[in-house]
Amino acid sequence: MADESSRLSDFGDRFEDPSEDPLFNLDEDDPDRVDIFARKELLKVGHVPESARIVGRDNEIEAVAAELRPIVRGDPPNNVIIYGKTGTGKSLVARHVTERARRAAESNGKLVGTVYVDCAQHNTQTRVARMITRSLNDTARTDFEIPRAGIGSGEYYDYLWEILDQAYESVIIILDEVDRLDDDDILMQLSRARESGKADCHLGVIAVSNKIEYRNRLNERVKSSLREEEFVFQPYDANQLRGIMEHRRDAFQEDVLSDDVIPLTAAVAAQEHGDARKAIEILRHAGELAERDGAEWVTEDHVRDAQEWAEVDRFEELLRGSTTQVKYILYSLALLTEENPDADGFSTSRIYRHYSETVSTIDATTLSEHRVYELLKEQAFLGVVESTRTGGGRGQGSYLEHRLVQDTDIVLKSVLRDSRLKELA
Repeated sequence: MADESSRLSDFGDRFEDPSEDPLFNLDEDDPDRVDIFARKELLKVGHVPESARIVGRDNEIEAVAAELRPIVRGDPPNNVIIYGKTGTGKSLVARHVTERARRAAESNGKLVGTVYVDCAQHNTQTRVARMITRSLNDTARTDFEIPRAGIGSGEYYDYLWEILDQAYESVIIILDEVDRLDDDDILMQLSRARESGKADCHLGVIAVSNKIEYRNRLNERVKSSLREEEFVFQPYDANQLRGIMEHRRDAFQEDVLSDDVIPLTAAVAAQEHGDARKAIEILRHAGELAERDGAEWVTEDHVRDAQEWAEVDRFEELLRGSTTQVKYILYSLALLTEENPDADGFSTSRIYRHYSETVSTIDATTLSEHRVYELLKEQAFLGVVESTRTGGGRGQGSYLEHRLVQDTDIVLKSVLRDSRLKELA
């Protein structure tokens, strides 16, 4: 093992000029080399394009802007909840409108702060409070050094209220995938900060969720405190998807996309609930496959190959932040589905038996059946699993049956990308 480690550590020293390393040599002078991308960042998830590139969401932009417009004259903004399926432009519009509102307010002499929080990653109250506080802290105006660890949510809130009063007149906070939060109290804290006398700053919250039933889960105190406006974003149609990608054609070099690439990508994404994010991912992956193949053009075949790649990426993103135990459960359910392709679903007890066998083979901790049942219900809420109640047979009573929403092959490839599950491969 020591010899292997030494060999690997010396690998990078075998070339006096790193540019000569054949593993990473771009060979810029190669006459046969074709550059596929010109501005690849236009195809990255999370990229917020300029207004001219946002297609099919003019009404939604205006509606959300109307709720934030008061901050331009120093008045309190309204809270907003935006619902819609994945890839319908919710986060894009929220970030785009928030940034425009901030610039307009600052041009009018108002001090405005904005924060974007990905609740799939920051899913506890302490993590969200830390993210907001550290993002808004301007040491030039506050003299605060906010610790990254070692204090709880209460201490972060104490810092936050002082930061708001010292540095801002208004702040807009975007909570993306808000349904991933472990606790609703963060919404209570933010929406009541001014009313409860904790801060004089006007605070607006934009909560973004894939789950239209999300609001029903909130307790009545949070609902009353938010007093939000709600908007539902509908899926894009094929023409809108085509327009979105045409407006990002310059991510590629001129004339490298064959004529059928964008129409096919739009058609594929339109079939998948009008998901623009998926369309853009497929287009990017198709370009990467063409680049890897040394092809001169991106073709229909690259799009079809990229479709599965994008599916795995999307499912992996959906599971981002999930525990290893959740992935063991999904892995077990996927194997059960493969073994029983005609089954409509599986009871919790049957999944649990398969899960127990899975974790025992790798000497991992085995959760209780009740805990597995609770985790399956959580995954049903997140749209990973579909759970339906069955009447059962005589004397059996009713019980839940669970099935994967996504293809088993996609689920298996996605969960096995996690290095912690490599022993199962």
